[in-house]
Amino acid sequence: MIIGNGKHRRTGLTALALLPLAALAACGGGGGGSDTSAEEGSGKGTISVWAHQGQASEATALQNAVKSFNSSQSAVKAELKLIPEKDYTKTITTTDASELPDVLEFDGPTMANFVYNSKLAPVDGHVSAKTLGNATDAIKAQGEIDGKHYGLGMFDAGLGMYANKKLLDAAGVKYPTSVDDAWTAEEFGKALEALKGKDSDGKVLDISEQYGLASEWGTFGFSPIVWSAGGGLLKDGKAEGALDSPKAVSAMKTFQSWKTYTDPNTDGNAFAKGKVALSWVGHWNYPAYSEALGDDLAVLPLPDFGNGPKTGQGSWAWGIGADSKNGKAAGTFLDYLLNDTNVGAMTKANGAVPATKSALAKSELYKKGGPLQLFADQLAQPCGDSDISASCVAVTRPVTAGYPTVTAKFNTAVNSIYGGADPKEALQKAARAIDRDFTDNAGYEIP
Repeated sequence: MIIGNGKHRRTGLTALALLPLAALAACGGGGGGSDTSAEEGSGKGTISVWAHQGQASEATALQNAVKSFNSSQSAVKAELKLIPEKDYTKTITTTDASELPDVLEFDGPTMANFVYNSKLAPVDGHVSAKTLGNATDAIKAQGEIDGKHYGLGMFDAGLGMYANKKLLDAAGVKYPTSVDDAWTAEEFGKALEALKGKDSDGKVLDISEQYGLASEWGTFGFSPIVWSAGGGLLKDGKAEGALDSPKAVSAMKTFQSWKTYTDPNTDGNAFAKGKVALSWVGHWNYPAYSEALGDDLAVLPLPDFGNGPKTGQGSWAWGIGADSKNGKAAGTFLDYLLNDTNVGAMTKANGAVPATKSALAKSELYKKGGPLQLFADQLAQPCGDSDISASCVAVTRPVTAGYPTVTAKFNTAVNSIYGGADPKEALQKAARAIDRDFTDNAGYEIP
């Protein structure tokens, strides 16, 4: 799925990793699961590397990294294969583990399913302690199962609220400046009403409808509402009681009430053109928004529904094929790929949040005092996927092999609620469907 349109918005494509997940839902039971590990091997020779072919600038950054790696030493040669983005997840899903490469990129939420089906091995023991220690806590949370790390990323993603300061000031709306003073949901509603009074058509909010709510955007973009309300997509492996809790239902009813203020944003440019004062989206729209608004642009956290403001996180990651015969060489390549030079080049190419501590500290956009520091601050307070308290902000989408079902049922509910359906009925329906699927698949427990 392509996020938005135009040269700048294509960065959202890779930042969110919104790839088709449906094919994974049909996968059968796990094989070796968490017991599967790659052979150490000699640490020398040729290794195969698979990656998705996204926007041209990213592909160039990756190709340059591989070329530089090969010329930096003579012990290991990496052979890169780029696979079209629209086919990438399906290709991994339908390829037998024995035919997968030594090193492969994957969409973060698909990881647990690939582990469940014995296609990924832990990277622990293959990558250096320095590389693992330099990974941000949020990106490690996405790649961890039962204390083992199956994926490390070059970049991460985050959500926020872009604001047109000029329009907010004209309506007398005071706005937050950090995660610590986020609007409450009630305050946000009052801000929308005040902005409406100064707007010709009363449409003052963009929630990126053009991406499609019945898609991964529906989950990534709006599960923070459920988490911020004190609910969850899953709790202890069950959706019932978490997804359809009274707090989650109430929060989604509030979300539904905001539709009257929302611009459909069919061309993806409502905020940049000054048609709306607020845009609920991710970091990837910063280039276009900054170019359009300049000093009038502000970056705000999402509203707090009672359990603290929340953001989604997670993106593309790199792992080692479970059937690799040369895990040591694969780890050597990943150590190189995740150095500051390569992470810096990749995040410059796609505008995403660096997923290593050292590269993040050097980032002009995300470092302390940078225009997108808010996204880094949010990711510096990770929740993982289960302990979602008021003291953390960045929540990992459920790390489970059943994620394709979770996201499909939840974003269908989000779409129907936004379209006018009863929030309680929609969330209960989604929770029942998720739990039936988990029961049918023994909870997707990884051996």
